[in-house]
Amino acid sequence: MTPPSTTALPRVADRGLFARLVDDAAVFPPGNAPLDEAVRLHRFHRAAAYAWLVGPLLVPVSSATALEQVAAASASAVSPVLEVALVARPGVATREVEQAVALLSAAGGVTAVGVEMAWSPQWREADLDGLPLTLEVPRGPEQARALDDLGTALGEGTVQAKFRTGATPTWAWPHEDELAGFVRAAVERGVPFKLTGGLHHLVRGARSEGEQHGLLNVLLAVHAVVTGGPPDDVTDALRERDTDTLVERTALIDANGAAALRRTLTAYGCCEVTDPIGELTTRRLIEGA
Repeated sequence: MTPPSTTALPRVADRGLFARLVDDAAVFPPGNAPLDEAVRLHRFHRAAAYAWLVGPLLVPVSSATALEQVAAASASAVSPVLEVALVARPGVATREVEQAVALLSAAGGVTAVGVEMAWSPQWREADLDGLPLTLEVPRGPEQARALDDLGTALGEGTVQAKFRTGATPTWAWPHEDELAGFVRAAVERGVPFKLTGGLHHLVRGARSEGEQHGLLNVLLAVHAVVTGGPPDDVTDALRERDTDTLVERTALIDANGAAALRRTLTAYGCCEVTDPIGELTTRRLIEGA
């Protein structure tokens, strides 16, 4: 990456860069919070000064019945409706997703604001009550097919792609070339996307769980693509490990650049939302959190 300018830099990044960026994935690995604890903490997050950074609570479709009960038991007279996105990992039957959507559609005190499931050529057949849909795309040759399909569906309702940035037992960590390739492919087709997994910290680095991408690295890489930067800028942003460089570059993204970036990268899932929020506060990229 080109060294940052020595001119005076704003301490705080554009607010639009981080608004509702972090979806609450507390019940998913590696956090694995019990559902009742995740709901309690999510209500706390939604009432905190940093609530503007936090998206919906992500809940497995298999927990829809339990969620209805937990939400009712934990609500008070002044509790806002609990907003959740239902998540089905690859391999979950479409019928199970439909049943979870129908259950929450009739529930009180909780509302589904989206569905996340695996992309397949048959995804349009699912009856999901018109909810915004996030489809996890595969890697390899099928990824281009999935993104082509989603590119043709942009006028059919709210639909976006999802790509996994962290390792799982069945998904190897995607190195910077693979992640950069996904970002470029999605932008070329005009397909917005969210990311999931591994983005607990601002800066790329080796953690106890293994190598992890950094949130600021990813933001700068997406910004490089949406603003027409050269390919090397994208991979260089993902490789960068100097915190000051990444913070300064992020603070330089103006309101128009932030809006363009967030039209493309809509959100990401994190099992402990206060991890990145705390680091953003420490590095003075946000205020009032």
